[in-house]
Amino acid sequence: MLLTVLIPVYNEKPTLHEILQRVDTVDIDKEVIIIDDFSTDGTREILQTEIQQRYPNWKILLHDRNRGKGAALRTGISHITGDYVVVQDADLEYDPKDFALLLKPILEGKATVVYGSRFTGEHRNLMFSHWLGNKFLTLVTNILYNTTLSDMETCYKMFRSDILKGLSLHSDRFEIEPEVTSKILKQGIRIYEVPISYAGREFDEGKKITWRDGIGALWALLKFRIIS
Repeated sequence: MLLTVLIPVYNEKPTLHEILQRVDTVDIDKEVIIIDDFSTDGTREILQTEIQQRYPNWKILLHDRNRGKGAALRTGISHITGDYVVVQDADLEYDPKDFALLLKPILEGKATVVYGSRFTGEHRNLMFSHWLGNKFLTLVTNILYNTTLSDMETCYKMFRSDILKGLSLHSDRFEIEPEVTSKILKQGIRIYEVPISYAGREFDEGKKITWRDGIGALWALLKFRIIS
């Protein structure tokens, strides 16, 4: 059993070493694919020198321009060779120790897609506006796709690899989250949720998603309900 860890990266120099060390110490057979989305803060150079030297078996893919998280994930998906795949952001909001929690229902045959819910496990409180935005987008997802998710926008999504690679994905930015969810649910696949730990960061700590991305996510949910 091989787990592929997809890590999209954009300007994460302050947290890069720590998150990659956390991923490395997880006791699961894994391949790691890092996709740098044209970082300009030194992240790219660190990946090409220190990280590539320290982890020679990891795949480091470089975009020639900034294209967005969705584009980075689509680049990474094309290089997956593992049996299962999980998305890991390059900040410290999500703890790779939770990989085992996500993997357990899949290995037990209970699920083929598992989401880690930030709202049912141990977590640092979010700003109210972020909490409200997440709850609203999840509610819209549940209404449109007849499901009962608690956290559609979570980064921690784990899939059987053939399912993720079989999705026809087009989003370049943060709307990749609702696109993936909508296309999974439209296939009749029920998503399994497990509680995870979460340490959300603020804008002054490097958080990048804004209310504009929320509008994009809402539009994506509506759009992909109608089209493939």
